[in-house]
Amino acid sequence: MRPVPVVFHLGPLAVHTYGIGLAITFWFAYRYFARRLRRAGYPDGWLATTFVWVVVSSILGARAVHVLANLSYYERHPGQVAAIWQGGLSSFGGLLLGVPVGFLSARRRCPQLRPALAADLLAPVLASAWALGRLLGPQLMVAGGGKPTHAWYGMYYAGEVGRRLPVPIFQAVECFVIFLAALGLERLVRRRGGPVGLVTAVTGGLWGLSRFVDERFFLTHDNGTLAVEAASLAFFALGAAIGLVLWRRTRPAPSPGPPLADALGAPAVEEPAPLAEPARR
Repeated sequence: MRPVPVVFHLGPLAVHTYGIGLAITFWFAYRYFARRLRRAGYPDGWLATTFVWVVVSSILGARAVHVLANLSYYERHPGQVAAIWQGGLSSFGGLLLGVPVGFLSARRRCPQLRPALAADLLAPVLASAWALGRLLGPQLMVAGGGKPTHAWYGMYYAGEVGRRLPVPIFQAVECFVIFLAALGLERLVRRRGGPVGLVTAVTGGLWGLSRFVDERFFLTHDNGTLAVEAASLAFFALGAAIGLVLWRRTRPAPSPGPPLADALGAPAVEEPAPLAEPARR
C-alpha cells in the first residue's frame, strides 16, 4: 500500500494535504466552540476575531517550540524554518501561546464569560479537534509515522522507509476517548453541582498522559524527545493535582458519626451522676 499523497497540484499551485487538514480542523473547532457558547447562554459574535488571533498565535507558538526542539537541524537548514506545510508543529507550543492570547481576547470582548467557565467549555472542543486534527494533519504529512513495525496495521508514510506505527491514528483514538470522558464528566458536574474548572483539569491531565505514552512507546527518537515526555508528565501531574483540589473543596463535609465506642460495638460507658450535697440540718 502506497503512502497517502502529501501534495497535489492545481496547475502551477502546489496544495499540501497537511495544510488543508489543519484548516478543516480549525474550522471545526470554531463552529463547535461557538455552538457550545450559545448553548451555555453566551454570545458568540466576538469569537470570530478572537479565533483569528488564536489560530495565528497557536501556529507561531507551535512552530517556534518545534524549531527550538530541533535547533541543530534548522541551523543547518535555515530555509526550512517557515516551511510549516511540511509538518513540524508542537502541540505544547500551540497551547503555550494560543491559550493566553485566547483568554486575553475573550476577557476584553466577552467580559461576562469567566475564564474558568470558558476553559470548561473549551476543553471538549480541544479534545475533539485534536482527534480530528491527528487524522487530517500528521497522518497526511511527510514522516508522520512512528516506530518501524511488521504488524498488519503498519502503514507507509511519505519520507519514511518501510511500515510504521500509525501514531496519528492512535492519537486520534486517544483524543476521542478523552473527548467522551470530558462530556461525561461535564454532565456529572452539571447534575451534581461540581466545581468549575474540573472538566479542564481532567481533560488536560488525560491528554498529558496520552502524549507521554505516545512519545515513550510509539514514536522514534527523531520525532519524540525527553523534553516532550517531561512536559507531558508535568501536564498530567498538574491536571491531576488541580482536579483533586477542586473535587475535595466541593465535597460536602462529613456528618459527625457515632462515638468511637459505639462505632466499634462496645457498650457506652455512662458518666457517674454528680454526688448529692448533704442535707443541711
